[in-house]
Amino acid sequence: MPEPVIASVGASPLGRTDLPGRDLFSVALAEAFDDLPDPADIVEAVYVGNQSETYEHQIMQGTLLAEWAGLRHVPAERVEGCAAAGALALRHAVKDVRNGEHEAVLACGVEKMTSAGTSGATDALSAAFDRAIEQRSGITAPSQYALLGQRYLHETDATERDLAEIAVKNHANAARNPRAQFPKEIDIATVLESDPVAPPLKLYDCAPVGDGAAAVLVTTAEMAADLNQPQVRVAGSGASANNIAVAERDMTDIAGARIAAETAYEEAGIDAKSVDIAEVHDAFTVCEALLAEAAGFAPAGTGYQSYQPPAERADGWTDVQLSPSGGLKARGHPIGATGLLQALEAYEQLTGAAGDRAVEDAETALLLNEGG
Repeated sequence: MPEPVIASVGASPLGRTDLPGRDLFSVALAEAFDDLPDPADIVEAVYVGNQSETYEHQIMQGTLLAEWAGLRHVPAERVEGCAAAGALALRHAVKDVRNGEHEAVLACGVEKMTSAGTSGATDALSAAFDRAIEQRSGITAPSQYALLGQRYLHETDATERDLAEIAVKNHANAARNPRAQFPKEIDIATVLESDPVAPPLKLYDCAPVGDGAAAVLVTTAEMAADLNQPQVRVAGSGASANNIAVAERDMTDIAGARIAAETAYEEAGIDAKSVDIAEVHDAFTVCEALLAEAAGFAPAGTGYQSYQPPAERADGWTDVQLSPSGGLKARGHPIGATGLLQALEAYEQLTGAAGDRAVEDAETALLLNEGG
């Protein structure tokens, strides 16, 4: 069975930009193929992570971006999973290569969020919630995650200050990341004194709205070697759906993420202790705490300690470093591209291209991308 590897990555600038989605993609593609043959010479299929057609009134993103990459008559599909769309696109590419369907597949993601403004982005993201139970009640993404935050603070020893420390940590990481939307450090007072969004979440507990694109080339190990490219082996992957409505879930056990991580570990033949770095879906600071637990890095009720040095965390924690890119919180969160930006960070960390933010001796990474 072929071994899938990530052979190259690229990204556009992240944040507010005048570029339309297809041009953001072109920038990401140009970086990914800078030292490679033309995409038309090697790419056999395309998967595009894209959250919503609302922003640019554009569907058929698979066909559009395949055309924009100069590809003709290849399988090209848009993958939708709200904020997990990018990781799902990557998983499809990995499975294609592993199953021997293709030797080289382009997984990419793009979102032009700022074209809709804050209210438009809020409305588009709300479409991820149950129409009958939640949307008609005026539920928004911040209010949904505030419910999780309130419950988490109620059930654990975590405080709002602990959540704020996660934001401080991720901004410090982003300050060393030239790709980050907000490459600057902040202090604890900045977070705690920022405007409330949905208690306990404040402005600096929340990832920003922004534009961006990312491209990841998945190939066989043999093709990557022939292309003389550094390669990162994709040893395992997993996916799992939760109940869509928050009211139908245990709010402090993110079961879908837990099962997806366990599936990936089993396929890779490792466990959580083997992971050196993890890019987790910190759309809100409480997410990093919850997902640290779901991934098996932290005992239940202690995930909020992710900002602490490993030696200072509770017994049962692994030594994993979380969100070295700065995470969604500070690197940026252009929805459809987010999971692929996580893959880009892992690739740069594991191939020695992460510069000042490199995690010493990192050999294994986990990407945990969440939608809904």
